[in-house]
Amino acid sequence: MPKRDSTVRGREFGAGVREALRKAGLTGRGACEILGWDPAKLSDMLNGKGGVTEGDVQRLLGLCRTPLDEADHLVALFHETTRSGWLQIHGERQPILPRTLGEHEAVATEIICWSMNLVPGPLQLPDYFRALIASNPNTPQEEADDRVAGRVARQQQLIKRRCGMTFYIHEQALRLPVGSTEVMSDQLHHLITMGARSYVTYRILRTSTGAHAGLAGSFTLMKFDKLEPVVFIDAENHAVFLDDKSSAKAYMKILSSLDEAALDAEQSKELIERITS
Repeated sequence: MPKRDSTVRGREFGAGVREALRKAGLTGRGACEILGWDPAKLSDMLNGKGGVTEGDVQRLLGLCRTPLDEADHLVALFHETTRSGWLQIHGERQPILPRTLGEHEAVATEIICWSMNLVPGPLQLPDYFRALIASNPNTPQEEADDRVAGRVARQQQLIKRRCGMTFYIHEQALRLPVGSTEVMSDQLHHLITMGARSYVTYRILRTSTGAHAGLAGSFTLMKFDKLEPVVFIDAENHAVFLDDKSSAKAYMKILSSLDEAALDAEQSKELIERITS
């Protein structure tokens, strides 16, 4: 059978099935023994290589007693595991816990972020994030605590893994007041603290640079050990995941151009310190 390229949908499907097995207290081999499957069949299912039917997926999820909503989600993904790219429309607002993004952050070997207007999400302090939530008319304020907790959990996961992170940040993002003067001061000091970590790199693009390659908007590019890079674009009520080689190449060209235009790492730290003082 020809090897299929891994997709964002396929990886979420595989991760969901693995989690269903874990919650059921089953190993892959144990599930196969109960279902009378060759272990290779489950392996093919988890890795998106085909060889299974919707009925097989439903039998496995039934064995795991997977909740109906999650089972429906995984069955729907099963039929789309080979589709490249994923536009996720959330409705009125973003989910409190962005599942697909979190699952990819959890296994990324390197994260490269371009942020044009705000301090990047992985670096935002709770009070800075709360101020952003308060300014958004689409986000119920009663969700603030849960949203902050979810953001902090994702940040801690990245810190624990010591994932390499490079942040290309426009100078205006550092100067845009978000929240009170104290909130903004704390946020900038946090950037300095985080910048001391060996796996965090800042590259600041000065306002005086003028027009630049990143004007189309902010994005995140995630790299993986054995998978093609994924580009993530966040918006008000939807998210876009691009996992095809052409998109990755296009966004890498943007990062390459930003790399040439931005201050180097030491100059970037010095600029943050000057703005903070």
